[in-house]
Amino acid sequence: MLAVIGGRGLTQLANLEITHRQVMRTPYGEPSGAFLFGTLNQHEVIFLARHGYGYTIPPHLVNYRANLWALREQGVSEVVSVATVGSIRADLVPGSIVVPDQIIDYTHGRDATFFDTRDKIYTNIDFTQPYSAELRKRILRSARTAQQLCLDGGVYAATQGPRLDSVAEINRYERDGADMVGMTGMPETALAMELELKYAAIAVVANYAAGRGDSKNGINMESVNATASAAMERVRSILERVVNGVGESHE
Repeated sequence: MLAVIGGRGLTQLANLEITHRQVMRTPYGEPSGAFLFGTLNQHEVIFLARHGYGYTIPPHLVNYRANLWALREQGVSEVVSVATVGSIRADLVPGSIVVPDQIIDYTHGRDATFFDTRDKIYTNIDFTQPYSAELRKRILRSARTAQQLCLDGGVYAATQGPRLDSVAEINRYERDGADMVGMTGMPETALAMELELKYAAIAVVANYAAGRGDSKNGINMESVNATASAAMERVRSILERVVNGVGESHE
């Protein structure tokens, strides 16, 4: 089964035919909200709003472990994360949709692993390729089928938030090789790998990062929200095609 975790601009999946809602409990606490069970293109899908359905949970307080643990307990094997990002790279204009292939973690103080006790054997996950190659390919293939431009590859800088970054910080991320910046990519990506879930991200460029483009002197949040909301219609179109390949394996 496929799960979609939505971020800014995607607190609901409008094209999901909801069959029921269910509140979850996990050894790690409560997820961000009730799971929405339904069908998309006649395929079973679970949807979860990462920041809560009222957009009340800041990125550093999201219970990433509970979210992913509960999804796996419901039989989910694949997770598509949808999140907004700020563009560091000049050609990633606001409104662009990107499928990142690498990530850099700048977060701190988050519950970043399921191996947090001394009474069980732990695993050093191989994070060489953070995202599922098969799921990434399927997203890109689905975008082509939906006739939606979707860029292949990019380095996601995961920052702590909830504040936005300074120009100096964005310059640092660029020197480190990052193409885009967001606040929710970690530890979600690594936790999914610990649970052996296929995981990939759809990053929606909502704005230029600080000091770039029209954000040279500041970031207009009204514009950010409007750009994100408009792009989510295209994301929904892509997701409708992604579900058709659930269960495929070409990795």
